[in-house]
Amino acid sequence: MPTPTKGPRLGSGPAHQRAMLANLSASLFEHKSIKTTLAKAKRVQPYAERLITFAKRGDLPARRKVQSMIAGRSRTNKSVVHELFTVIGPAMENREGGYTRITKIGTRSGDNAPMAVIELVMEPVSPKQAVVQDAENAAKHAAEVAAADEQDEQAEQQQPIADDIVDESQEAEMAEAETPAETETESTDEADAPTADEAKETDEEQK
Repeated sequence: MPTPTKGPRLGSGPAHQRAMLANLSASLFEHKSIKTTLAKAKRVQPYAERLITFAKRGDLPARRKVQSMIAGRSRTNKSVVHELFTVIGPAMENREGGYTRITKIGTRSGDNAPMAVIELVMEPVSPKQAVVQDAENAAKHAAEVAAADEQDEQAEQQQPIADDIVDESQEAEMAEAETPAETETESTDEADAPTADEAKETDEEQK
């Protein structure tokens, strides 16, 4: 059973919907901008941006994945895949998401369907955006380093406590081992010491 997808089904089955999204994406990559209904534009936007993400990777598995999604047997779509990996992907290299833009343009005459234009955002990333992005990446890295240092400090603080517990246990064991020995010595001394009667008898014999 196919997994349901979010969004409108566009009045067709799953296979027809996949073909429609592939054709819309190919047209978008070929012409850089297309005019369609707002519902179709919202459905094709994540599909096309996912393909652009594969194009930014640029490796052979990514190319084969894109070809399986939009190329098929169409020579036109195969040329679009080449355009996607050689022109669009490198142009989006410094852009972290937001590869497309949807602009509402009113309604269609006849059925009054809301219309929109979806286009690729080909403008280069501004220096200010690049600086902000670098600052965000640096802050994220600094937070990760601080978290790692905090974990190391906690581990170092716990280690002396564990050592103290071990030392106390060893001292207790040594004290327990020494106590019977001392008791044994005292008992031996008491056994060796003569009693008062024995001492008195010894004095009388000597006299």
